[in-house]
Amino acid sequence: MIGVFDSGIGGLSVLAAVARVLPRSDFIYFADTAHVPYGDKSDAYIRARVLRIGRYLAERDCRQIVVACNTATAAAVAALRESLPRIGVVGVEPGIKPAAAASRSGRIAVLATESTARSERLARLIRQYAGPVRVDILPCPGWATKVETLKLEDPDFADAAQRLLEPVLAAGADHVVLGCTHYAFLAPVLEPIVAGRAVLIDVADAVARQCRRIAGELGEDTGETAGGAASGRLELTATAHPERLHRALAVLGPESLAARLSGPAVLAAV
Repeated sequence: MIGVFDSGIGGLSVLAAVARVLPRSDFIYFADTAHVPYGDKSDAYIRARVLRIGRYLAERDCRQIVVACNTATAAAVAALRESLPRIGVVGVEPGIKPAAAASRSGRIAVLATESTARSERLARLIRQYAGPVRVDILPCPGWATKVETLKLEDPDFADAAQRLLEPVLAAGADHVVLGCTHYAFLAPVLEPIVAGRAVLIDVADAVARQCRRIAGELGEDTGETAGGAASGRLELTATAHPERLHRALAVLGPESLAARLSGPAVLAAV
């Protein structure tokens, strides 16, 4: 069993990528919707939530846990690994390394929640991987909530995103890092804004490769010879409004996740 969790529905983008490479694995997707968004919370608050959710998933016999949230990873992945040393914990970090390595202009931008934008972990990633590349950090308050409410075709949002990105694009940023898993679902709005000037960078596929590697080390069936047929189950769990997960799957997809559902989403007092 693999547990994937986020503050809300943003981590579904990561779950979809992991499920593609591990078609026979069973998954629990946990949405901490009673406490969404994490982006405006303190590190201490987020850390407490992450440790509590991690214990819950461990008690559900998850051998891997994916922290499918950049904010939670920045605030608490180290504490979670220390708390659960026998479980493979995979975090999600902004793709600073691939963006900086691919940049030809020497300038990139990172779209992030307010918490991630001010985190030491993001600052450390930039020091470690950006080198001489200039990194513009753009806090995006309210963007995760936009995804949570499934209001993805709001023209006012497209205009606001244009105003946020235009200065760094005009200054030469040629890669834009999606520093929150929610933002993958905003790509249809963001791509026309950056088209011809920059590339959007998402790390969901890199996370999926790491999960497959850990699954192999654990001796689990990775399904690499399964002929592409998915056989694993998917359970949906939330701390509030579990029915919204079904609505999100219907709107956001992909259909492959809906086909794996083992039953209705359940409410968890975690």
